[in-house]
Amino acid sequence: MDALSSLMDGFTVALQPWNLLFALVGCVLGMVVGVLPGVGPITGIAILLPLTFYLDATGSIIMLAAIYYGAMYGGTITTVLLNVPGEGSSAITAIDGHKMAQQGRAGAALGIAAIGSFIGGIAAAVLLAFAAPPLARIALDFGPPELFALLFLGLTLLVGLGSRSVWLSMLSGVLGLALVIPGTDAVTGTPRLTFGSVEMLSGLNFVPIIMGLFGLSEILYRAHQRPENVGGDATAYARVNRQDLKDSAGAIARGSVIGSALGIVPGIGTTAPTLMSYALERRVSRTPERFGRGAIQGVAGPETTNNAYVSSSMIPLFTLGIPASPTIAILLGAFLINGLTPGPALFTEEPDLVWGIIASLFIGNLMLLVLNLPLIRVWVLILRIPESILFPLIMIFMVLGSYTVSRSMFDVWVLIAFGLLGYAAKLLDFPVVPIALTIILGPLLEKTLRQSLQISDGHPEVFLRNPFSSALIITAGLVLASPLLRRLVGRLRPRTVSSR
Repeated sequence: MDALSSLMDGFTVALQPWNLLFALVGCVLGMVVGVLPGVGPITGIAILLPLTFYLDATGSIIMLAAIYYGAMYGGTITTVLLNVPGEGSSAITAIDGHKMAQQGRAGAALGIAAIGSFIGGIAAAVLLAFAAPPLARIALDFGPPELFALLFLGLTLLVGLGSRSVWLSMLSGVLGLALVIPGTDAVTGTPRLTFGSVEMLSGLNFVPIIMGLFGLSEILYRAHQRPENVGGDATAYARVNRQDLKDSAGAIARGSVIGSALGIVPGIGTTAPTLMSYALERRVSRTPERFGRGAIQGVAGPETTNNAYVSSSMIPLFTLGIPASPTIAILLGAFLINGLTPGPALFTEEPDLVWGIIASLFIGNLMLLVLNLPLIRVWVLILRIPESILFPLIMIFMVLGSYTVSRSMFDVWVLIAFGLLGYAAKLLDFPVVPIALTIILGPLLEKTLRQSLQISDGHPEVFLRNPFSSALIITAGLVLASPLLRRLVGRLRPRTVSSR
């Protein structure tokens, strides 16, 4: 009851006119930031952070948090309509979201994404309000071995993404991991495979890679095919119907749980939870063959997980002072700028601020839903812009987005190179989704692996000492062995039948 009464007090703070305005402005700015390819929530919040310098602490954090979850949904818009994901988590939505747009169901995809994002955000906000301290204590038990096991399981689930061939998907994932090697060693700090290039010291940035593999390759492919318009019949509005809600209910529920649970684990990022959500939906579906061809569950699950993660990732920040992601690290900076130190003492020293921010998550997610459902028809109109205008505009945004990552032409060349690679992959029907995702998750996978081995003096049994990590490793092994097991079972069945 203490949490409930504190939350009610928080609503009195969040419902003050100025704080409502800050939440609304943050949602709108976040959507604009998310729509621009290559900007994303991290860059967007960093750019817009000076706007909050003249606000009080509560108002500034409320606005920055609203920019965060507003940007997460804004990225969905360009992902679904134009197949131009600006970040790793959006790449998951692109698998089925853009296919739905090509089938004339862009409105349904954006609508279910908005509904799922709202439900996931509210579920995680409830978790933040009522279960933050005990969940944060559980998260403290996650060391490098547990994080590695969790990431390794997520990567093994990639084998079913983007291709009918398990072996091609695995090859694609290995290629993505190989592209993570160039750069600076995270442990020793020594350069590796940089070939004397200063730009390569920081490795390959995933933003131009994703935009190249999905966005630029899509433009090149469509120009090669010369379709009549960008989305075929994608300009059809096709609003969300009852069947869509029925089909998506389970995915939204599971996505809320996955995003809320993994948000408390520092360092996971938004890509791993959305990846796990998509893989889970494909596994539990009665029609897994529909995934990759416009399955609405492939949009509902990841998008719900995405927004649930955003709200839940504030639990370690508020209770432990630990940023769970780079974007949350910027929010931590905003706390410090205002003379506040996040942690357990914050709940007792600044209760109005903490509970006001938590209450604003409920209000901001509701604002996002109210703003986006009526605007879906407007977003879909983007697809009616002629190719001769739309394609150059998208390419300009992608080039600018790639350049602003590090203000270097090197990233623009990376965009072009991976655009050509993605185009060739489309022609050869080679899966590129595992490449993009392993490039994003690879550095963290390597870091946790090496930390784990350092803890155990190089003994791999460190991953089997904890029941949680050992269960994840065994599950990952079964997933990797599943193609061989299925082939073995297939060979044994005819012999069994013939023996009868």
